[in-house]
Amino acid sequence: MSSGRTEVQVRPGVEKDLDALTALYNHYVRETAITFDTAVFTPEERRPWLLSHPEDGPYRLMVATEEDSQQILGYTTSSPYRPKSAYVTSVETTVYVAPDAGRRGIGTLLYDALFKALADEDVHRAYAGIAQPNQASGRLHARFGFRCVGTYREVGRKFGRYWDVSWYEKDL
Repeated sequence: MSSGRTEVQVRPGVEKDLDALTALYNHYVRETAITFDTAVFTPEERRPWLLSHPEDGPYRLMVATEEDSQQILGYTTSSPYRPKSAYVTSVETTVYVAPDAGRRGIGTLLYDALFKALADEDVHRAYAGIAQPNQASGRLHARFGFRCVGTYREVGRKFGRYWDVSWYEKDL
């Protein structure tokens, strides 16, 4: 994709991305209610998360990078929806875009790559929880065929207030 300045590529996340992925996630931990984590992570604390997303199978990590600099512009994951075995064909998906890379179509590129990678996997449904309000994320998910199936009211507390989470699902 042409961003006007440079090309963007999407590829599987690898170990060398850990520091940049941790820094990106920590921005959302510190500055937003998009994640309900409240304490920042070290790269070593995030390593098990990275390793739980191999290059194949239903649990993926895809990163978008500037082709020339390899700077990480965002990432997407598919992760286990719940730990019980009957949920094995369901995944929870998420997208994080670097704060200075918004409005460039990075989320769309990432989700496109993720869902293409999942097409041959034994996955039946994808779910996404979106802290409210977040119209941009709602639009992104709708673009990929997610539909809102309900809202948990005041389910998380961060920054001294309660936040709702709307749940979306998509047939795969």
